[in-house]
Amino acid sequence: MYPLRISRILSQHISEVRRNLLVLQNAPRYLRKTNKISRADMRMLSTVVSPNEEEHNIIKDTERVIGESSKHEFQAETRMLLDIVARSLYSEKEVFIRELISNASDALEKFRYLTVAGNEGADKIVEFDRPLEIHISTDKHKCTLTIQDTGIGMTKDELLSNLGVIAKSGSKAFVEEMKAKQKSGDNNIIGQFGVGFYSAFMVANKVEVYSRVAGKEGYKWASDGMGTFEIQSAEGVQCGTKIVLHLKTDCREFADEDTVKEVIKKYSNFVGSPLYLNGQKFNIVQPLWLTDPKSITTQQHDDFYRFISGSYDVPRYTLHYKTDVPISIRALLYFPEGKPGLFEMSRETESGVALYTKKILIKSKAENILPKWLRFIKGVVDSEDIPLNLSRELLQNSTLIKKLGDVLTARVLKFLQDQLKKDVDNYKKFYEDYGLFIKEGIITNHIQSQKEDAAHLLLFESSHEQPGKKVTLSNYIARASENRIIFYLAAPSRTLAESSPYYESLKSKKQEVLFCYEPYDELVLMQLQQFKGYKLVSVEKDMRDDKAANDLTNLGEDSLKRSEINDLSNWIKDKLSGKVTSVIATTRLDSHPCVITVEEMAAARHFIRTQDNLPEDKKYALLQPQFEFNPRHPIIKKLFTLISTNPELAELLAKQLFANSMVGAGLVQDPRVLLVSMNDLLEKALNKH
Repeated sequence: MYPLRISRILSQHISEVRRNLLVLQNAPRYLRKTNKISRADMRMLSTVVSPNEEEHNIIKDTERVIGESSKHEFQAETRMLLDIVARSLYSEKEVFIRELISNASDALEKFRYLTVAGNEGADKIVEFDRPLEIHISTDKHKCTLTIQDTGIGMTKDELLSNLGVIAKSGSKAFVEEMKAKQKSGDNNIIGQFGVGFYSAFMVANKVEVYSRVAGKEGYKWASDGMGTFEIQSAEGVQCGTKIVLHLKTDCREFADEDTVKEVIKKYSNFVGSPLYLNGQKFNIVQPLWLTDPKSITTQQHDDFYRFISGSYDVPRYTLHYKTDVPISIRALLYFPEGKPGLFEMSRETESGVALYTKKILIKSKAENILPKWLRFIKGVVDSEDIPLNLSRELLQNSTLIKKLGDVLTARVLKFLQDQLKKDVDNYKKFYEDYGLFIKEGIITNHIQSQKEDAAHLLLFESSHEQPGKKVTLSNYIARASENRIIFYLAAPSRTLAESSPYYESLKSKKQEVLFCYEPYDELVLMQLQQFKGYKLVSVEKDMRDDKAANDLTNLGEDSLKRSEINDLSNWIKDKLSGKVTSVIATTRLDSHPCVITVEEMAAARHFIRTQDNLPEDKKYALLQPQFEFNPRHPIIKKLFTLISTNPELAELLAKQLFANSMVGAGLVQDPRVLLVSMNDLLEKALNKH
């Protein structure tokens, strides 16, 4: 045994160390509140000095009421109003756990603030060296759930004012008081609405609250939620607040540890203070979005990604973003490594981004934060500026939410553009898996600037590059001519694109053309319309609108004469009546006899794909095809001859040329329909010989 004097010295030394440790723990918050340290430095310092806590349980039945109880009515009066608050404000009963944990976290924040050295009121605080924790205990036998914090606690008057008046918020009043004392304060208080506590009555038929402010008498507050409550003095009350919920029969699942564990994991896993469930420390996963990006390892990102997404793969890209202007944002977004499944491709799939405020989950699937087409992104967004309604579940200020969404969307697009420049090969793999989402974003967006931002990420094969090599729209513009047009052509493959009749003329002019192999590529470019001041034009539309191609003054001797062209045009239009709206000769064809053009080929092809059962007459009436023929081609010249020598064969040939052109234009879903007419033509041609 140490001599008494040495024992006292050691005791004093231990107390001093504990006090210094507490001050060190709270220094970041104090410095932040006095604007002496940045948010980033505060978070970093907090993580450095946080001590490792041993797992333990402080919840014990030490309380004993004494004296007479006083009965009071809720100032907001009546059971009906309490029913509205407790049963209509929240969409899920389980959120009461989140609300009570948030209130406990607030109580700890208040105590931390008041015990920081140099702060007003610090000299009035006693028992300041206790560990600041939140403990939760479940008891299936008693059908109870208990939540206890070691925070600031409440006096009798505070119990009356804070728990006796619905929509009265002690947290909010505390913040307002602190703001009055120092105008530039860091608001770390979560419970701003005063109704969170009453969510307990969704699941409990009786709620007991034991609370004590350090150095003062303890009290018990109790109510069955029927419009009245009682307050009574109590002994053995620990510093802070303890809430005991006597659960309703139909809510017994909240006395089960596994159920409570899942709810905490869902809503409150990242609460700032140590949180224990039945003696075991629970919140061991750190809120990485608040951590210095440089200090996070790849393994930590992989683990955190799996935790928040429920996936088994790893992130392909990681975007760690923070800003305070124009809105406070702390975001950690992941781009999955795995390919999207059919469920992810559906537009009905919910967002993969969770919305937090001050590390408390508000919405696990925040569909308004990122646009629908970015639903494949997983991650967390935390903002202190988001206004919420009373239940903390609905976002109120649509303008502010839109601003938050616009900032994040712009940052995601900028990030992907950087990845494209940094590592093209890796980005191509991402684009192969998720390019369809980017195209969806362009098609569904109505704001041209946002569509163009996304269009930077598109990739296409080019007529000026080797097969397999892809270019961006910016690459095309960098070597474009002065006509300020980006030409594109849709075809199932490069071979068919290069042999397309629509490409012939531009190929001879050595004009670069982008090849669209995917069904929706041309729809994307049609919807985009322009990029950086360059007009996007399909080669089919360019052919239809090319008036110079109708100039037949210099056809040459190997061509039909002008009069013959006119006669042939009228004859074809008559034989294809009900199918074509016009028939013209064109100089843009060389090796092909004819083509079909419509006003918007991309829209026409999409229309054909989605209207399988449309009658032919209605289909042609909507498409209004224009038949363009090459007056120098041997088949066309032979057709003209057959008009007079074998009109029946000539008609079969004209109809076959039209059908072939429709297939070549991609306006026929099933080319097998051509077999009958083709066989008729062959039989007629062979019978001639």
